[in-house]
Amino acid sequence: MAKSSSSKASMSPSDNYYLARRRTLQVVVSSLLTEAGFDAAEKAAVETLTEMLQSYLSEIGRSAKVYCEHSARTQPTLSDIVVTLAEMGFNVDNIQAYAKRSQRMVITAPPVTNTPAPPRALSTGQKRTHPSYIPGHFPEFPDPHTYIKTPTIREPVSDYQVLREKAASQRRDVERALTRFMAKTGETESLFKDDVSTFPLIAARTTTIPYLNALLPSELELQQMEETDSSEQDDQTDTENLTLNMNSDEMSAEKENTILQQSSGLSNSKNSEEPMIDNPYLRPVKKPKIRRKK
Repeated sequence: MAKSSSSKASMSPSDNYYLARRRTLQVVVSSLLTEAGFDAAEKAAVETLTEMLQSYLSEIGRSAKVYCEHSARTQPTLSDIVVTLAEMGFNVDNIQAYAKRSQRMVITAPPVTNTPAPPRALSTGQKRTHPSYIPGHFPEFPDPHTYIKTPTIREPVSDYQVLREKAASQRRDVERALTRFMAKTGETESLFKDDVSTFPLIAARTTTIPYLNALLPSELELQQMEETDSSEQDDQTDTENLTLNMNSDEMSAEKENTILQQSSGLSNSKNSEEPMIDNPYLRPVKKPKIRRKK
């Protein structure tokens, strides 16, 4: 009793719906066998006939739906079923005579049960209805979770305290991973003699001259020395370039001064020979002397 109750409780609504329809078909097959004159039947034979009847009815429904959709309709009509039966080789004219037979048995209709709706995985948003320009026989819109935009990108954390804590935890994790890697790949020492696997310590490497590492420069110091040497060389080249530029500027300034002096001497001699002009607007233009800053 406990097993049957647990199995009934574990069955889904769709399974119950299928079993109810299956029992109705079994009752129909049993009544047809009784009309045919059979007093008893094996269970396997009844199941086989039930399966054949179910397949026949399913094929009628499938073909009727195809003819219905071919005519641009959503629900089958009587004409669709008549065409389906004719296609399957059934004589439609004998249906009325078979329905009015005298020895037929009346079977109570099965209880009306609603078809179980398929379970929805997600229920987000409001389901959209068809606009006015879409006909009603078109299928409905899919569930909103299939087309609703759900951004999953998070804004980067900019809090100073959170960033420092994250950097410290990452550094701590890196140090632990590195020590574990060195302990597994290199020589280790244990605090306990009995159990070597607990609390492994990285073994110290013995050297002949222990103070040699303190005297030799490290890689960071060598890099800094190379950077300082390169910067000093750059400063020297800059100073040499500056001195060369200054010397060339001084030589060009001296040449210009000598040329200006010669031209001024020639202009003075010409002015002495020419008469003095009182009008300042008619006097010749005098160029100012250019002085270079040393």
